[in-house]
Amino acid sequence: MYQGPARCLCSALPALRRAPAAASPPLRPRRPPALGPAAPRAAAGAASPRAACSMGNSTSRLYSALAKTLSSSAVSQHQDCLEQPNSAQLEPIDPKDLLEECQLVLQKRPPRFQRSFVDLKKNTASNHRPIRVMQWNILAQALGEGKDNFVQCPMEALKWEERKCLILEEILAYKPDILCLQEVDHYFDTFEPLLSRLGYQCTFFPKPWSPCLDVEQNNGPDGCALFFLKERFELINSANIRLTAMKLKTNQVAIAQTLKCSETGRLFCIAVTHLKARTGWERFRSAQGCDLLQNLKSITQGAKIPLIICGDFNAEPTEEVYREFSNSSLNLNSAYKLLSPDGQSEPPYTTWKIRPSGECRHTLDYIWYSQHALNVNSALGLLTEEQIGPNRLPSFNYPSDHLSLVCDFSFNQDPDRLL
Repeated sequence: MYQGPARCLCSALPALRRAPAAASPPLRPRRPPALGPAAPRAAAGAASPRAACSMGNSTSRLYSALAKTLSSSAVSQHQDCLEQPNSAQLEPIDPKDLLEECQLVLQKRPPRFQRSFVDLKKNTASNHRPIRVMQWNILAQALGEGKDNFVQCPMEALKWEERKCLILEEILAYKPDILCLQEVDHYFDTFEPLLSRLGYQCTFFPKPWSPCLDVEQNNGPDGCALFFLKERFELINSANIRLTAMKLKTNQVAIAQTLKCSETGRLFCIAVTHLKARTGWERFRSAQGCDLLQNLKSITQGAKIPLIICGDFNAEPTEEVYREFSNSSLNLNSAYKLLSPDGQSEPPYTTWKIRPSGECRHTLDYIWYSQHALNVNSALGLLTEEQIGPNRLPSFNYPSDHLSLVCDFSFNQDPDRLL
């Protein structure tokens, strides 16, 4: 049962310390070791002995530093998860080292799916680096193992020791400047200690009554998490929002942060949310969406500050909450519509799973943005049906039932002209 975030730090990366004992061929790429050439890749189906691999000094420091956090005071109740653990004393991590350690753990799994960015620039010149934003419902571990009933997914594929490395590998591959996650139930033992040491400022807001807490051996409540690179942005304001519906406080939350871009000096707001799930709750989601929009209107001073909203809305484009965002006075557009030939249609799916009730293929995840103030330079293409495979998601290849969405944004040079 959940005993507070400090309880789990000892298990943050246990698999990374174990050298592979078996002799199965590596299926995933690895960086060459620091000394000597990389060993040749074994032929498919061949078995070859593999020597124990030393983690080296830098990774040894990584694990010893993580272990030291066990002595910090535990947070006994999940309401206190709003308080940030202090990871400032931990040494920075080289992302290449962390990626290599993840690949060591995952070497018996199939390679990561390859996805390409689609160039969406419309002859708009920009004199600053784009801002890469990643949106992803990563699937709470307690839900994946205990409640979601992915009937075609082997339980072995859901083991946290490996699944967390698949999640980290996906994040490290795309190197987002801003990362928005939902269903995060391993914030304190995995994401906060690791991502803070990669240079991110981290914020977590748990659900008041998380369904994860109903699962035995859970790791605490799930919630939304927002991470941004401190070298690129300065935090101006942060708001944790508990969404209301029909004047009642609900179990869904959002985080909204106003950031200042260090390179341009421009302000913008980034928000992350996760609306109520399940069929039959359409009006409820609509009310939650209205509440979030009202909050964001206040935070952005009525769209004077550009806005990016990431989330699992649990709503198809046919739902009222989608229309509310499309028609909002905040002048929002959905970035992934731009991948369609006419720029008006959402992708055919952002989640694809098989449950006892049958196959579920839906478009539920979105990145909304202020189209008067921001340009979408590129967007990460989705996985194809062939890549996803007949057993759908999650799988040994992919750690969540939702696809990650990634966009590169730039500021319009004259945003007021289009207001």
